[in-house]
Formats: sequence, C-alpha cells, structure tokens
Amino acid sequence: MFLCHAAGPVKRWGQLQVKGSQLCDQQGQPVVLRGVSFGWHNLWPRFYTPKAVRSLHRDWHATVVRAAMGTRIRNNYLENPKFALQCVENIIKGAIREDVYVIVDWHSHDLLTEEAMTFFDYISKKYGHYPNIIYELYNEPIDDSWDDLKVYARRVMDVIRTNDPDNIILMGCPHWDQDIHLVAASPIEGYANLMYTLHFYAATHGDDLRQRMTKAVASGLPVFVSESGATEATGDGRIDEVAEQQWIDLLEQLKISWLCWSLGDKNESSAMLLPAARAGGPWPDSVISPYGHLVKSLLLRYNP
Repeated sequence: MFLCHAAGPVKRWGQLQVKGSQLCDQQGQPVVLRGVSFGWHNLWPRFYTPKAVRSLHRDWHATVVRAAMGTRIRNNYLENPKFALQCVENIIKGAIREDVYVIVDWHSHDLLTEEAMTFFDYISKKYGHYPNIIYELYNEPIDDSWDDLKVYARRVMDVIRTNDPDNIILMGCPHWDQDIHLVAASPIEGYANLMYTLHFYAATHGDDLRQRMTKAVASGLPVFVSESGATEATGDGRIDEVAEQQWIDLLEQLKISWLCWSLGDKNESSAMLLPAARAGGPWPDSVISPYGHLVKSLLLRYNP
C-alpha cells in the first residue's frame, strides 16, 4: 500500500477517460496533463527513483511522468528484464506515492509483439487497479505500416484489458509518431479509453505537423503528446523557444496533454539536468540545463 501526497492530481481528477477526442477526468470534464519524460532507463538509471518523481511533482509541478523503458542499446529490457522492471517500478511507486499519473512506455523502435504482451501483462496485473497508470504501447515506430501496427495494438490491448478494463492506453503511429493522418483515416475500433501519440521537436517540426495534428483532432481523433522537445529532432542542436511556444499554444488551445523529453544528464540539448545533479533532487538552478529551465518554467506556468 502506497501513501499518496494529499494534493495530487489523481486525487483531483481520479479515473481518466476519453470522451470523443478529449481526455477527461472521472466526471467527464476536460483534463490536460503536463509533465516530464525520463530518459531511457538503461542509459540514465540513476534518475529512476521515487525521489525524482517527488521533485518533478513538488518543485516542477508535473502532473504526469513517463518511464521510458528501453528495448535498444546496452543493458536494455530484452537483455536485462529484471533491472528494467526495477527501474520502471521505482517510477510507478513514486507516482503512486505522489498521486501523479505515470506513463509506462514501451520505449521501442521495433515491432516486438510477444515481448510487449509479456511486459504489459505483468504491469497491468500488478498496477492496473491504480488510476495513476497510463500504458504507452509503442514509442515511435519507424518503418512499420499502420495496418501492422493496428494488429500489434489489438494483441497488446487485449492482454491489458483482461487485467485492467479502464486505464488510458496510448498507441504510437508510423514514422516516429508523426503520421497521425494515417491513424485519423483508419483508427482502431472497439476499444475504449484509447488515444494516439504524436511526437514533435520544435526546432525541426513546424507548421506542417501542427496542421496534420489539428486536422486529426478535428476529425475526432484523441491525440496525446507523450514526448516533445524544443530542440532539433536528434535531441540535440539548437533550442527554439519561439517554436516551442507555438506548439504549446496550440496544444493548450486544443486541450492536448504534453510531456517534454528528457530527465537525464547526457551532453545534448534536450537533457534537462547537468552531471552534477543529484539522482532524486531537489535540483538547484545550478544543475539544471538551459532546456531544463525552459521546461520547468513552462510547467510552473501551465500547472500553477
């Protein structure tokens, strides 16, 4: 049994649901979640602590965090599932204690159906009764067709829904979560509380992708931005604060939830912390990167 921080968003909004294209609280009122994605668990495991979740909630005002469980690069879930689950469960437990929502992200660029089914079966059986949980089935498919992704999604969702009939499910779309128009033209039918992810990096992705997203929402598609940044699509390069604000303005106008990438200390523009940062925080200004300061300021502004 986990003790919750009294003033958390889960206590306020409860069991989330999807009505039309809108994420809503348990009363059916629109909700916008805003928060931070952790970096790959196998690259920055030191930040995968309940204390880091506490710092993001209490100091940065995040209402949602995202545990990005990697299936690529060294020491990933496929090579070391025990360690991966330990990292993810640290974030889940921290989110439950802080009473914030948590996205459990199958952070893959490859179609790994059986492995994903096993993972989400475990997570949904153990934590599906908590309203905090949001399942992200597939981070950024690259070359998979939407038809193949629909088959994958149904198989994984059937496993989750056997254990958890209610919590929100997020599904990625082709081409790095950018071809949302393909999803809008042929959404998955027969599943409640399903949303589709779009990812953007503001210094690379501009009006074309914003228009594509706007049309998808206008068609009735529920969209959730589970990962984004103010940098170039590589996660590095320049930080475009003007373009980032254009994206945030549109997301707020359309009442679309958004998270920023990433809580880590890699030597790249999108890392929010510097190597001197303590694993669990709190993080003084001196150990927060320029991009981290931008994200924190956005969260404090929109999650007062």
